[in-house]
Amino acid sequence: MEKSIEIEALVFRRMLNHLRERTDVQNIDLMNTAGFCRNCLSNWYEEESNKMEIPVDREEAREFIYGMPYSEWKDKYQK
Repeated sequence: MEKSIEIEALVFRRMLNHLRERTDVQNIDLMNTAGFCRNCLSNWYEEESNKMEIPVDREEAREFIYGMPYSEWKDKYQK
């Protein structure tokens, strides 16, 4: 099956929305189960954007992944 960037982008957005809705799932749970978490995704986002020479810093990447500033997410949802 030929891969489509558009389909991959839609799937990625769907996963982000799912993670944003599932605030009950802690990053440590994701890391223990899947081997990656929201912070990993934000690190990957930062690294790949910088490879493309689109400057994104850690906080911008986290805000994109979490759907809000990381500090706000931590205050609201981190146990």
